Amino acid sequence: MATNSSPLIFSMFLLLPLFLLSITSSGSHHIREATVEDLQLAFKQNKLTSRQLVKFYLKEIQKLNPSLRGVIEVNPDALDQADKADNERQAKAQGSLIGLHGIPVLLKDNIATKDKMNTTAGSYALLGSIVPQDAGVVAKLRRAGAIILGKASLSEWAHWRSRSSPLGWCARSGYGKNPYNFSAEPCGSSSGSAISTAANMVAVSLGTETDGSILCPSFLNSIVGIKPTVGLTSRAGVIPITPRQDTVGPMCRTVADAAYVLDAIVGLDYNDKATIEALKYIPQGSYKQFLKLDGLKGKRLGILRSEFAFDKESIPAKTYEQHFKTLRQAGAVLIDNVEVKHKDILTSNYEDIAINAEFKLALNAYLTQLVKSPVRSLKDVIAFNNRNPGLEKMKEYGQDHFMEAEPTNGIHEKEREALSNLEIYSKYGFEKLIQNNKLDALVAPFISHYIASGGYPGITVPAGYDIGGIPFGINFAGLKGSEPTLIEIAYSFEQATKVRRPPF
Repeated sequence: MATNSSPLIFSMFLLLPLFLLSITSSGSHHIREATVEDLQLAFKQNKLTSRQLVKFYLKEIQKLNPSLRGVIEVNPDALDQADKADNERQAKAQGSLIGLHGIPVLLKDNIATKDKMNTTAGSYALLGSIVPQDAGVVAKLRRAGAIILGKASLSEWAHWRSRSSPLGWCARSGYGKNPYNFSAEPCGSSSGSAISTAANMVAVSLGTETDGSILCPSFLNSIVGIKPTVGLTSRAGVIPITPRQDTVGPMCRTVADAAYVLDAIVGLDYNDKATIEALKYIPQGSYKQFLKLDGLKGKRLGILRSEFAFDKESIPAKTYEQHFKTLRQAGAVLIDNVEVKHKDILTSNYEDIAINAEFKLALNAYLTQLVKSPVRSLKDVIAFNNRNPGLEKMKEYGQDHFMEAEPTNGIHEKEREALSNLEIYSKYGFEKLIQNNKLDALVAPFISHYIASGGYPGITVPAGYDIGGIPFGINFAGLKGSEPTLIEIAYSFEQATKVRRPPF
């Protein structure tokens, strides 16, 4: 169960005795940037154990996290879980030599774990709360044999408390730093998952997205992020913003690793009805089958040229033009200058109107089902923040989103109008463009706003580094259930360009 621990105790978790963290420099060299396949091969060849791997990541967290602030808590049971994985591997237990078995995973701190860690969305308001059970995706990770290494920092309340709070900031861990350039924004709200994965403080991680929260931090931290079709992964046990848009997805250093993680977390969860409808989108076999070097061949890609509005002499502009050549050379057909009709709807306040009402309903439902909690409603959270202005930096950031959501009372005429307009955009804008042009995917530097309200999937892949070494990516997005096609495109592009490099 979660404990009402102080920040000092969290610091103690990060200051484990050095003898527990020892690993040879040679081992460190081979572990850093290692893929899931690399790690599984090392396990099979008896060159590495899960205990050694966990120790390595704990040491990296101890060394880097005081500056990067990508991790809120480490799991005090991580080494025990590693020993369990090693014993199962030694006994040749079924499934112990494949997938995520024995691989450490970091979870965004809005994903519930029924263990000694807290689940707080980065807020002191939920410190000490006790969840009834693991989140659906966590239960699946445990069944796959993954090791839950800890909780990643995030933009507090997934950046739905305040418009003025910085992306990457939460009260419990402070401001997360982009490992490539400390003065650059890490983006959010899954900032800690991106920071920690990029900086090799963990093998792979999970983030959540409502509108940009996986894709944006992945884009700016030079990692791969997959925003799955809504319902493909369970949201049960995840602190919500809106069930209509929320989704849980992989944040990894490679497309292949992201496919491994996606395989582990997709599927039915009766605690999230959206997973029943989304079962039709899950392919037979695994997502790894779509890791094809020739995955771009014959793909029709629509270029959202209006999103590539960079100075022609800038590094991003020149880099993207080179990538367009690479896409063509790999066999893709580029349909340039496509435009999504009705996108003016996205610049209205319809999304905020809908989400404010949905957020209050969803958050109150989540808080009500907790076994123990200092707060039981959005009203309680607002009051907690007002009572603790120093802890929660109320003077600096306020809580305007919360204050707009609290007066709402369900879905009524105003909300229905907003939802109707968002549906018009989705069906007659986004979907119509793809269908009329027979596109496999749309391409933009950053595409989350186009795909958020309709629950469509997207993937971002490292694309380059701007002045100051600041990373940027490229996004591919498609219709619901198009993850296999997006993985083919992303993997083929990644292998043709091999842009990613570690921050240090």
